[in-house]
Amino acid sequence: MKQILLAIVAFITFSCSNAQKNNFSTEALSEKLLTLDDGQMSFQDILKKHKGKTIVIEVWASWCGDCIKAMPKFKELQANHPEVDYVFISMDKTADKWKIGIDKHQLKGDHFMANDGMKGNFGKAIDLDWIPRYIIVDKKGAILTYRAIETDFDQINQTLNDLK
Repeated sequence: MKQILLAIVAFITFSCSNAQKNNFSTEALSEKLLTLDDGQMSFQDILKKHKGKTIVIEVWASWCGDCIKAMPKFKELQANHPEVDYVFISMDKTADKWKIGIDKHQLKGDHFMANDGMKGNFGKAIDLDWIPRYIIVDKKGAILTYRAIETDFDQINQTLNDLK
């Protein structure tokens, strides 16, 4: 009986942590992210910059093995959906490592870095529990996919195909 109860609690916890949201929290929108030129830009302003476009946001880090392993699939996604804007948000600990990672992996898109890592304010504000993490925002600014991971490329591709 205890095992069944534990299984139910684990299922509910996992289901809730994977919940899809349809908008970003005020905290997430107001959080500042580092730009490539060492400036700061709020997440809200990043979204405004891409207003009217479908956006795929990849949250990643240069030290993340799963992120690196997923890059060929992500690049294939980019090749199949050139009409989409791609925004990369790094969880690297230093700007140097982040910038080296962009060049090393030839990541094409708009680049930003969280100022305080995965468990910092931005990570908490977007309920970050795993990277790579993918978020899809449609042309109207609505979140279509709030939490997708590297095993969800079929779902991501289908969502983008449905938007064509």
